[in-house]
Amino acid sequence: MKTYIKIILVFTLSILSVSCENKLDIDPSQSLTTEDAFDTPEKVTNILIGAYAQAGQAASYGGQLYTIAELLANDQELKWNGTFTDPGEFNNKVINTDNTFVANLWLNGYDISNQANIVLDNLDVFENLDRRNSVEGQAKFLRAVTYFDLVRFFSKHNNNRINDGEPGVPIIRTPIITLEDVTYPSRNTIGEVYEFVINDLEDAIVLLPETNGVFASTNAAKALLARIQLQIGNYEAARDLSNEVIQSGRFLITENLDDAYNNDDNSTEDIFAWQVTDSDGANSMNTFWATDRFGGRPGNPDISIEDAFFGIFDDFNDLRASYFYVDSETGSGIASYKWILGNANIPFIRLPEMHLIRAESNFILGTAIGTDPINDVNLVRFRSNAFLLSDLTYVDIILERLKELAFEGHKLHDFKRLEVPIGALSFDDSRLVLPIPQREINVNPNLLPQNDGY
Repeated sequence: MKTYIKIILVFTLSILSVSCENKLDIDPSQSLTTEDAFDTPEKVTNILIGAYAQAGQAASYGGQLYTIAELLANDQELKWNGTFTDPGEFNNKVINTDNTFVANLWLNGYDISNQANIVLDNLDVFENLDRRNSVEGQAKFLRAVTYFDLVRFFSKHNNNRINDGEPGVPIIRTPIITLEDVTYPSRNTIGEVYEFVINDLEDAIVLLPETNGVFASTNAAKALLARIQLQIGNYEAARDLSNEVIQSGRFLITENLDDAYNNDDNSTEDIFAWQVTDSDGANSMNTFWATDRFGGRPGNPDISIEDAFFGIFDDFNDLRASYFYVDSETGSGIASYKWILGNANIPFIRLPEMHLIRAESNFILGTAIGTDPINDVNLVRFRSNAFLLSDLTYVDIILERLKELAFEGHKLHDFKRLEVPIGALSFDDSRLVLPIPQREINVNPNLLPQNDGY
């Protein structure tokens, strides 16, 4: 029976209290107080499920995080048609410190982190070691996911460790349950945040099972760590981790492009996806990226695809170049088929990304761990009916990332790590970094200094 557990968790960096409603298959309904909320494995596991649900909200991995990244990275490939002010600020690269999307991304991130911290602080209730390890690994995976994106959005790019000493985001390791637990931390350095995230994922890789249903597995932790190592320029680690995920044999690139998106269940290539159900999770990508025929807003999709985007394709037989539609009866612009179902899961880490990470890392290092880089790139191209390359350049690999991972939140971070300008803006322009929300600074002046340009 589908019922509701309301777990009252006092947390905030600034507001001092929030509550999180988790929908779980538990009977009967019950209200948990702070005195008894953590005294059994089932209750702690429920809080972990709540952390997944919180991550799947629209404010972050339910879609707005990807939309922020894509609009910030936009250089005439996209057009913002929407009426909401806040997303338009990302597209224009002029962001106010009271932008609600920014504030909600920050708060939701720390909500996820706090629930993960609560789980990690109550592991002693588990007598079964395997179950304890899995719960601990999942909590550390979710915490790592959150801090990785918080530091990428709210701090400068680490720039091959040059900016390690620059302000990052506050790391909070202990749970906040009551008002007495609230602290007012300063910002940790970028280097400290990356070290924290990498340590969490290294622990998660050891603790998690190889398969774990829709929840985080050791392969999901390896895949995320491969993404992180690529971001900071550690190509050897990125290569080896992506190779391990590929070699696990647990995942397979889908035969058809349609099978990779708009799924109720994970596809064969989903290493990890955010789950969207009738009771949990959200898919705001559908809201902003689809036309009203598929559940988006009336008229044009809020974000339409412009002609400039299609210049990255070298073969218009490539199915990814035609994975779009126009609702001519409403006069809509071009929309992507990736986000046409509002109740579909949101892919987070797909197998093609691992092949492209391995290809790029092998190319940079002059190695062929797993296979030659051209084979990885051609494997991704083959699914989309693009002609197979006979020779490979570094630009080919990056263009393949832009084609395969389009509209999934990667371009901004790729251009930063590759030091590629976005339009007239340098990769390290302050306008490509989100401001610390002003309401957070008002309550906690220790968050100063504010990011440059705000």
